[in-house]
Amino acid sequence: MDVESPLFVAVAEIELHLPGARTLKDKRQDIRSLVERLRHRLTVLVVESDHQELHQRAALAVSAMATDAEAARGTVARALDVVHETFSGVVLDERVKVVQVR
Repeated sequence: MDVESPLFVAVAEIELHLPGARTLKDKRQDIRSLVERLRHRLTVLVVESDHQELHQRAALAVSAMATDAEAARGTVARALDVVHETFSGVVLDERVKVVQVR
């Protein structure tokens, strides 16, 4: 009998304000830099999830998978730390959810 290990996915949703972005090009450059920094430092998936048409707002979803819920949550918590430490704009809101997928 093959017993599968549980698998957990943690997702952080982050709402950002980019007061220095005067154009969509400015915003894309700032967001691309942040996304690359997150992907370079951590094993996470990062996508811009909302506000693509606005030049001073962005929403990111950062996700991590692990066989332990706290490990997945810890990875996205570290990603949030990176955002707070390195992002030049303002973090308006953040939410973290962990779900078991098997």
